Amino acid sequence: MAEWSTNYGPALLCALGWRRGPCAATLYLIFRRLDWALLDEKVSAWAEEVLASTPARPGSLEAVACDGKALRGSRKHGARGTHLLSALSQRLGLTLGQVAVADKTNEIGAIMDLLEQLILKGRVVTMDALLTQRAIAQKIVDAQGDYVMIAKDNQPGLVNTITALLATPPHVAAPLVQAQHTNRGHGRREERTLSVRAVQPGDCDWPGCAQVFRIERRVIRLKTGEVTTQTEVGLTSLTPQAGTPKQLLAVLRGHWHIENKSHWVRDVTFGEDRAQVRTGATPQVLATLRTTVIGLLRAAHFTNIAAAGRYFAARPLAALALLGVQLQN
Repeated sequence: MAEWSTNYGPALLCALGWRRGPCAATLYLIFRRLDWALLDEKVSAWAEEVLASTPARPGSLEAVACDGKALRGSRKHGARGTHLLSALSQRLGLTLGQVAVADKTNEIGAIMDLLEQLILKGRVVTMDALLTQRAIAQKIVDAQGDYVMIAKDNQPGLVNTITALLATPPHVAAPLVQAQHTNRGHGRREERTLSVRAVQPGDCDWPGCAQVFRIERRVIRLKTGEVTTQTEVGLTSLTPQAGTPKQLLAVLRGHWHIENKSHWVRDVTFGEDRAQVRTGATPQVLATLRTTVIGLLRAAHFTNIAAAGRYFAARPLAALALLGVQLQN
């Protein structure tokens, strides 16, 4: 950022009303003293405005994916709060909020703070198995939202309950309905089959549970013919009318947008894991600035963030226009 003002010279600085651009030391001084929680609150409010102004496709669910990410370089050098738990709009790839925690094991406590910051009414929250907890499900349902949760070994009783419900003979349970999706790419074909069953009153005491499901993934390596399979079970508060098998399958696939559209971009394009900043709020502030840039570019309909970065690096006036700053060329 300090190099940016140097590279584009006095004409651009003058147009911005600056006599000279900030040096790196000044930026570090500002960042480490910033109120990161307030900064993230302001950015989150902007992201919500963008989301609200961009209509969803008819029939699609407004889903929010929650997952954690470590700032590895900063953590290695002793920075605090370098594991960030984030919420991402599956539809637009916008980060809607972040909270800092000590490490991944603290996500269960921090998710409550994150959910408190989010608009949950009318939205579907997805998360990994670590966050499949009763209190979290209750929090989402109480806020008039819905959840789609995966159950694994951390909830063995729940896994057994779901497995038993899915195995119940059809004549004593709701019908088992399915949806399938197949895609090819990167030398493989992936087939996903989702089987869903509505829950009858008294069948499951998990807060808000309306349906249980099993998702089977079958991956075929096209060059070798090697086949790998994976099966997971889960549950959702969405009723059969609100969440059809096709919609649930789309939401489960969309959960991984938080890895592909956010975490991967931050690491590969912006080198977040290589950053070694460690003082004050600097690691968290820079993480928020990265997610803001990604959000700005996605809101402007750029899909390749690396290419978009190169485009705007060569066009400073266009970059300022993206921020709402209009200058004479």
